Amino acid sequence: MKKLVVVMMMALGLSVNAQKNDGQTALGNLVIEANTGAFSTGNTGFSLTSIDGNTVWSMGLDCGYFAANDLAIKTGFGYSDVGRDVISYKIGLEYYILSKIPVGIDYTGNSFDGGSTDFIGLQGGYAVFLSEHVSLKPTLRYNFGLEEGQKGAFQGLIGFALYF
Repeated sequence: MKKLVVVMMMALGLSVNAQKNDGQTALGNLVIEANTGAFSTGNTGFSLTSIDGNTVWSMGLDCGYFAANDLAIKTGFGYSDVGRDVISYKIGLEYYILSKIPVGIDYTGNSFDGGSTDFIGLQGGYAVFLSEHVSLKPTLRYNFGLEEGQKGAFQGLIGFALYF
């Protein structure tokens, strides 16, 4: 029984140590993030969807600068082919609670032939630091439409972030 308790304590200690943040979210650092997941409005990530012979894809990146410890100013840019060309962009803030739980708010827009759409995005997730400079970030996001009659959109994302 003692051995089991010791093994459990060691496993807990190793998992906590593996999650240790050695300053990745410190003032002056940069973050570059690529997201994959559900295609949605204002997508600045990577996605591929094919339904009934129609294929929709997108690609993009987010990047940010830590203006304070755990607080990043982020921007994103993406391109989507949804039967027409769509350029997506966003700018916002992301705060890392306990240096591991990123929550964010941003202004997101889409520009396409004949129009544009605007959203406010809210998101939250968890940064699993795989190494000193790399994290895996599962995230849930909701985009609130800013125009009358415009519906919001939900996203589930998995991000890969590099910290410098």
